[in-house]
Order: sequence, then structure tokens, then C-alpha cells
Amino acid sequence: MIIREIALKDFRNYDNVKIEFSDGVNILYGENAQGKTNILEACYLCSTGKSHKGAKDREMINFNADEGHVRSVVFKDERETTIDIHLRGQKTKGVAVNHVPARKSSELYGLLNIVLFSPEDLSIIKSGPEKRRRFMDSELCQIDKIYLYNLKKYHKVLDQRNKLLKDILKKPALKDTLSVWDEKLVEYGNLIIKTRSEFVLKLFSKCKDIHSGISGGKEEIGIFYEPSVTEKTFEEKLFTAGERDMYSGTTSVGPHRDDIKITINDIDIRKYGSQGQQRTAALSLKLSEIAIMEETIKDKPVLLLDDVLSELDSNRQKDLLNSIKGTQTIITCTGLDEFVKNRFESDKVFNVKNGEIKEITLPEEL
Repeated sequence: MIIREIALKDFRNYDNVKIEFSDGVNILYGENAQGKTNILEACYLCSTGKSHKGAKDREMINFNADEGHVRSVVFKDERETTIDIHLRGQKTKGVAVNHVPARKSSELYGLLNIVLFSPEDLSIIKSGPEKRRRFMDSELCQIDKIYLYNLKKYHKVLDQRNKLLKDILKKPALKDTLSVWDEKLVEYGNLIIKTRSEFVLKLFSKCKDIHSGISGGKEEIGIFYEPSVTEKTFEEKLFTAGERDMYSGTTSVGPHRDDIKITINDIDIRKYGSQGQQRTAALSLKLSEIAIMEETIKDKPVLLLDDVLSELDSNRQKDLLNSIKGTQTIITCTGLDEFVKNRFESDKVFNVKNGEIKEITLPEEL
């Protein structure tokens, strides 16, 4: 799977540009705030219909324009697919696949599989549970459309339940309708719990060997799913929490409060791990994510690395760069020193400056 080209019109700081990528390693380099990450954001947008930074559509449109456009050409399963995203500010974005309008942006999932690794991911271990839930959901939604459906349904029911909880404070008679939403929340929630549980087991299976290799066999990683409730206890705990939820106006138990615990040699590294251990574990998780996706879709996903190399020491840089061979990779960085130092070959190099992109040829000695 590769992104052959991506074209941007009035997207972020770009007026009108098109980039033709190599199917190998592509480097986007330049000083900070020139637009490198915006290219990765556009690629991610074509994969999921969302910004990986959580930006709203209006925020991705050029300041001087009312609308923005992103178009990518993807090669997968011996076929070319064109993905068009039309950003319209206050209106719902338009999405088209091979020039045929899609009903909703979630239809993009599975057309372009992407794994994105950014400096924020290095803190996935020490951040709050929301970051780790997003890590699970990002992977699962791309490889499992049933999970995507159940997750969307769950959050829709959750929103309705929370709204009802707030309304009950004003109109206590509405309490009798709470069981209707509880039933649906448990139905979709249990499906999510089951899928996440299976995913974490698979993640651990992949991650333990990868992490052992990166740590030189000195460390043993553990990954444990910590659900807020289990399939057997969800209904009971939701009922028990009913009075408390009505008082607070929010749902206190369910998959929206799940977490993952990560240990090194049986020690919880979120609480007690060194920064080096946390970064090694985060790197192992992302590499495991690539392995799981490749195994599931029978193809290699596109890998986006957003200024990650500068955050890693030389050994971890080498581990990462060696692991991505054979995978289309788009890397952003402020300079080319890391690649020179590690003698890592690149297929295309682009200089990004003030929203303009220029392909360059490196001297032979690099």
C-alpha cells in the first residue's frame, strides 16, 4: 500500500501544491512552522476523515480561503483509488472515493491504512488513560469495521445517556427511561470490551519480542488490559452507579474509562519507569501496531513519522529506521543529520519552506 501523490489546495498554509511520493522512504525537512506536519495531517485525513491533532475542519482551511481541498491517490491491491476531501468550514466536510460521494467520512476506514508516530506518542505511557484508549481505537477502527460501528454506536448512546442524566436532575420522572439507554450501552459496550481484550493480547504477543530486541534482552515488557468493567459486570455496575451518575450528570463506568497497564520486569513504568524505559516501550508499541496491521490487512500500512528521530537516542533511531525497511514511510525532520549519521538511505527528499515544497537531490556522499 502506498500513497502515490497528495494534492492540497487552501489547506493549512498551502495554497496549491502537489507531491509525488516514492514507494520507499520520503523525507520532508525544513525549519519548524514551515508546514511539514501539515502534509502528514493531510495524509491522515485521507485515511480516517479526521485530523490526528484533533483539529476542526475550519482550522485546517487556509486563513485566506473559505474552503479547502485534499486529494490523494492511493495504490492498494493492484488498484488505484482517489480520495477527495472537501473542507467547508461550518458545514460537514465532503468526501468522495473515485469521484463518487461517500455518505460519511467513516467510509474511508480501510482504504488507506496508516500508522502515525509523533513526539506525543512517546508520552503514551505516562499520559492519562485517554491517550491509550485512543491508541487502541486508532488501530482497531482501521482494521475492524465492526468495531468502528460498535464504537460509534456506543458513544452515541453514551451521549444520549449523559444528556438524560442531566435532564433527570430537572425532571425526576425521566428516571424511568434510563433503563432503555442502559440496555443499549451494555450491548455495544460489551462488544467493545471483547474486541479490546483480544487486541491487547495480540499486542502483547507482538510487543514482547520487539521490545526484547530493542532492549538487548535486558527487559521484559508486560501489557495488560484494564477495563473499567467486564462483560459480566457491566450491567450490574452500571445499575449500581445509577444514583451517583444522576447526581454527577455523567456515566461513571464503561469502556470510555478503560486503560492499559504497561510494565517492565513487572514494574509499572507509568509510575516508576525512567524516561528511557517509557520511550522504548512507546516505540515497541508503535512497531507492534505496524506488525498487527500488516498481519491483518495482508499488506504494509503507510508509516508517518513526525519529527520523532530527534526525540530518540542513536540506538533507538537505528532500531526504528531498520524496522521500516520495505514500508512506504514519510518522515518529517528539521535536518538530515540523523540520516547521514545512520547511513540510512532515502528515496525522495523534499525541502519545505513557507508552504512551498521542492524536491531536492542529495550529494552522493550523503
